[in-house]
Amino acid sequence: MTHLNVDLQAINSADGPVLFVAAGSSDKELASDKPHQHARGQLFGSLRGLVTLGLDDGVWVVPAIHAVWIPPHLRHFGRSHGPFHGWSAYITEQACDNLPKNPCTLRTSGLLREAVLRASTWPLGPLDEPQTHIASIILDEIRTLPVEPLGLPLPHDPRLQQIARALIADPADDRDLEAWAHSASVSSRTLSRRFVMETGFNFTTWRQRARLMRSLEMLADGTPVTAIALDLGYATASAYIGLFKRTFGDTPAAYRARL
Repeated sequence: MTHLNVDLQAINSADGPVLFVAAGSSDKELASDKPHQHARGQLFGSLRGLVTLGLDDGVWVVPAIHAVWIPPHLRHFGRSHGPFHGWSAYITEQACDNLPKNPCTLRTSGLLREAVLRASTWPLGPLDEPQTHIASIILDEIRTLPVEPLGLPLPHDPRLQQIARALIADPADDRDLEAWAHSASVSSRTLSRRFVMETGFNFTTWRQRARLMRSLEMLADGTPVTAIALDLGYATASAYIGLFKRTFGDTPAAYRARL
């Protein structure tokens, strides 16, 4: 595969094929840290390693067996952890009408992976009948694949969002609920109640999730498991390993081996 190049005009145009796919690889990290948006919906996936994608209301850390769906016109940014090897499918806004309305993480099927890689070989232009059939398969897979809860939703309240972003930046910060509430000039009761209302998680669970998301990145970067546990504020490596296995079904070492 070659380095992934995207036609900026095409991803903002309703003209052209209902979808096209850009695929490629790079020996370096792929980084787009500046938020951007485009008129077409985007399905973004990697074939190896991890990718972090961020939106205004959430962050996803996505392993190779998953892909992220981003509806049209949503601001987002992303980067790979280590060399990039993956693909992006861009879909016209009209064709997104019956696709998920909100960004989400999908478990990638073998059928979807093979279809997007086939589509990545097409020149940018009108689709013939076999290509139209493959494009329909891709759209059907986006529509029907199971959604996986890998995202880390951000609260909308500016005071809570300040806390959330601080914890994403430093998941090891072990200040308790009362200390965080004081730092944001909000009562601990309000902080606790609104965190559940706006993210679906209580404060403790959300912080655990932020740590686990960061640990996925650290595993991909080759950080030893014990160092990850200590750097992220776990009391012991076994505490981290136990929580990781309950959440992802694998130990950190086995998960890294699959990456």
